[in-house]
Amino acid sequence: MISSLIGRAATVGAVAAIALAGFGAARLDKSIDLNVDGQLTSMHVFGSTVGDALAKSGVTVGEHDLVSPAADQAIEDGSQVVVRYGRKVTVTVDGATTDYWTTATTVDQAMNELGIRALSGATLSVSRSAGLGREGISFTVTNPRQVTITVDGATRAEATSAATVAELLNALGVTLGANDRVVPAADTAVTEGLAVAVQRVELRTTTATEKVAFKTVKKDDATITKGQTKVQTPGVNGSQVVTFTETWVDGKLEGKSATGTDVTKAATDKVVLVGTKAAPVAASAPVSAGNTSGAGINLANAAMWDRIAQCESGGRWNINTGNGYYGGLQFSYSTWLSVGGADFAPRADLASRAEQITVANRLYAQRGLQPWGCRSAA
Repeated sequence: MISSLIGRAATVGAVAAIALAGFGAARLDKSIDLNVDGQLTSMHVFGSTVGDALAKSGVTVGEHDLVSPAADQAIEDGSQVVVRYGRKVTVTVDGATTDYWTTATTVDQAMNELGIRALSGATLSVSRSAGLGREGISFTVTNPRQVTITVDGATRAEATSAATVAELLNALGVTLGANDRVVPAADTAVTEGLAVAVQRVELRTTTATEKVAFKTVKKDDATITKGQTKVQTPGVNGSQVVTFTETWVDGKLEGKSATGTDVTKAATDKVVLVGTKAAPVAASAPVSAGNTSGAGINLANAAMWDRIAQCESGGRWNINTGNGYYGGLQFSYSTWLSVGGADFAPRADLASRAEQITVANRLYAQRGLQPWGCRSAA
């Protein structure tokens, strides 16, 4: 009887233990929803925290990833856990590059979330609808810039996303001729407020007939007295056709340059014969030198001396050019003194015309006209 009661009590205890174990297991097993980047998974988790759920599902998160609730938060039956992976986004906006981290899954979402500036008409290197994988993405944003362009006589303002002046002209349908100019250069980066000017350049060819001047050639001639010349052949000008290239910029002549010549008539040189024959020694003058003694004034042959002075010094009786010869008749210092010039002045240019003629008559009485280069003017 007693043994029967003991056996029955043991059975009841065993059943109670099993019931308690089942109750504990039921409390640890939780049904939750796990949303990873929009992919929803329902799962059973034997654990008490979000971290336990992530570990069971094999989801590893880093410092840039978003987990909600946090990994150390408790979970209940029916809990929802959201994981958003961080993506590195490198964006270059109008030449300035910045790195961002975002949990967005498209370019458009990332730009909105990060506040990336993209004006109306901006150019993106990728589509706004492009997806963002966990590897991240790099793209550029080029916002339109206000520029002015002057072409074909008109200036207008434009908003453009072109990167260079060449791209701007292409976008505006502006074609350039082979000689046209662009300021600034076509490879210049487009910046806010840039002023671009296109100059239409036209090259024109013109011709003109011009004179070809003759040259003067001198030849020595022993049959002509030294100091005399003679024209053997008169000079005759020639002619030539000169070709010019004219540069016209926006309808205005900027300049021209000679690019070729064609001589149509050759010039004839002027040939001048130059005498080399020594002048003959003058014969004794047929006229008297007058009274050559004493210090009195002697104006004999005054007209002859005036002619010689005109040739020697241009008739200037007081001339002193520094060439070593003085006065109207160009006495050297030593010659002037040798014939008594000191009776009147230390140099001929300091003596009067009458005094110079007087001294000239003294020299003339000794040597005739041989001392004067202009003796032929006598």
